[in-house]
Amino acid sequence: MKWLQHFRTITHHRHLVMKHCFKVGLYRQGLTHDLSKYSPCEFLIGARYYQGNRSPNNAEREAKGYSSAWLHHKGRNKHHLEYWIDYSLEGDHMMSGMEMPVRYVVEMFCDRVAACKNYNKEAYTCADPYEYYNHSRDHYMLHPNTRALLEKLLLMLKEEGEEKTFAYIRHEVLGKK
Repeated sequence: MKWLQHFRTITHHRHLVMKHCFKVGLYRQGLTHDLSKYSPCEFLIGARYYQGNRSPNNAEREAKGYSSAWLHHKGRNKHHLEYWIDYSLEGDHMMSGMEMPVRYVVEMFCDRVAACKNYNKEAYTCADPYEYYNHSRDHYMLHPNTRALLEKLLLMLKEEGEEKTFAYIRHEVLGKK
């Protein structure tokens, strides 16, 4: 029955992201968020490696040395920073993070909040997304503008809470009424 537990986990996550996206006015992105997780190449792997307390992609990566589900997922979902990694046109043409459109940075923020809620359950606090990000921030390939916006939103959530942060995103970041 791991497939059913996995289905419930990803569906609950999608609903949380949808709720957050709707709060900030990103209706289409809320409705279409992570639909690739239901495709056979992501869903079947996710069900096989499901544990309930962390991403099945990590377990697949540990077992195989890579995650085929993650490689598929990040290449189809623009809210993942890894989607935006490309060769730089400057300097020695190293791989670097390209600037993400603001609406995808906001969806990434909503995704991180929802993931922390999904895995931390009742123990979730508004500091969790910031702490999770901060734990791995040094290896993320992010454009400086993308990094600045994401960090600002995560810190605002930690210090001022959801209501104020979502209102700020809706009105100031996205310019919606």
